[in-house]
Amino acid sequence: MDFCFRLKSKSAGAGKKAGKAGKDPNKPKRPASAFFVFMEEFREKYKKEHPNNKSVSAVGKAGGEKWKSLTEAEKAPFVSRAEKRKVEYNKNMVAYNKKLADGDTGADEEESDKSKSEVNDDEDEEDESGDDDDDDE
Repeated sequence: MDFCFRLKSKSAGAGKKAGKAGKDPNKPKRPASAFFVFMEEFREKYKKEHPNNKSVSAVGKAGGEKWKSLTEAEKAPFVSRAEKRKVEYNKNMVAYNKKLADGDTGADEEESDKSKSEVNDDEDEEDESGDDDDDDE
């Protein structure tokens, strides 16, 4: 009986996610951290050294170990690249937020058009039904 109860609680949680608003495809992506900037280069090197390796987890594990073994001076170029990406991201976010504040989103316009057409459809149906009543008299 507990088993059935647990299933119900999981499905209730899934329903909450379905009602959540979708992501905006125009929103800028968050920048990669210094570790992920490092991993971009490390993946290429690792693939050249180990061409038969198909395991993503092996690459990630090796990259994590290598990152931990690096000194702060060796990490510095990756940190600086990550900072540059973060500055660019912040500029893009300011522009994105300004665009949202100005109400310049295509999704909102489509929704408002849909709601207007639905209202017009309802009015048309009422007019048609009203016309039928007038013909009977």
